[in-house]
Amino acid sequence: MFNVVEFFRNLPKKKCHRCGHDMNEKADCYGNLCDDCDHPAL
Repeated sequence: MFNVVEFFRNLPKKKCHRCGHDMNEKADCYGNLCDDCDHPAL
């Protein structure tokens, strides 16, 4: 039987759409920009 927990642990890290750096994912976050690129001053 397939272990669902292992599936999610083995997913690649989410990357920022703009700069390409790994993102720190947050609960219920579907954005594709890191905190630096998503700053309102940019």
